[in-house]
Amino acid sequence: MILILLTITLAALKFFDVSFMDNVSWWWIVGLFFVTFVWFEFFERLLGLDKKKAHDEYNRVQKQRAKRTLDKNK
Repeated sequence: MILILLTITLAALKFFDVSFMDNVSWWWIVGLFFVTFVWFEFFERLLGLDKKKAHDEYNRVQKQRAKRTLDKNK
């Protein structure tokens, strides 16, 4: 998520011609978008980070459901 925010922020700074981004080529911004795309499409899956997020969410929901059931039965 940080990579997405960084890329969008740098693109906005380049679009509005903020002082230090004046001399930066648009190709660097396009390159950052490409790197962000590749990260989320390939490397995140390769490292299993997408499954980890889904698994953590499943465990959280399961614990909430168990807690509600136990609280209801008291």
